Amino acid sequence: MRGGSLFLLKGKTLRTALRKKAERPSPAGIPRSAEPSLALQAVLTSLEDSKAEDIVSIDIQGKSSLGDYMVVASGRSHRHVAALADHLMTALKEIGESKPRVEGLTNADWVLIDAGDVIVHIFRPEVREFYNIEKMWQAPDLDEGTVH
Repeated sequence: MRGGSLFLLKGKTLRTALRKKAERPSPAGIPRSAEPSLALQAVLTSLEDSKAEDIVSIDIQGKSSLGDYMVVASGRSHRHVAALADHLMTALKEIGESKPRVEGLTNADWVLIDAGDVIVHIFRPEVREFYNIEKMWQAPDLDEGTVH
């Protein structure tokens, strides 16, 4: 195992001892208090290299059992969205994610890529604005005592 990384094996999260890293700038607003997973690093690097726009990463640990992180990004056109998704799938396969699950690639308005502990949404700008999913996931958690 690599020190400081998160690994998912058959539904169980194994956490190795996290080594403190020197604070360094974050490319997409991720807190650097702990080393992000290898998949998250690959996703962010791939999207940045492919010129994705408005990349937002959301830590959903404890909010959802879907994964640990959600990444939302935009492409300028159908073709750019498809190219972003294709480049990202190649990057994920290079780090050992053998079969990332993909939805929406044929239309390329909204492509969803499930990379295990990282879920990636790639939108055309109009579609992203319409659904605005990052607003829902970035909402602060309510205290358990507060019921509406």
